[in-house]
Amino acid sequence: MSALRNAKLFATLGNAATMFGSAVAVAAAVEANRLPRARDLRSLGIAPDAFRSIGRD
Repeated sequence: MSALRNAKLFATLGNAATMFGSAVAVAAAVEANRLPRARDLRSLGIAPDAFRSIGRD
């Protein structure tokens, strides 16, 4: 494997690990009736303001 190919592989694995960690953190916050960190929501592609307005119609 070339160095560039290895770098892309490790970057992809790192991104997947970050996304999984954010999903776990958001789920734990919701289960504990807390607001998740904005950074975790953004890494999952969720706008923090939109998340806060869920169920408040």
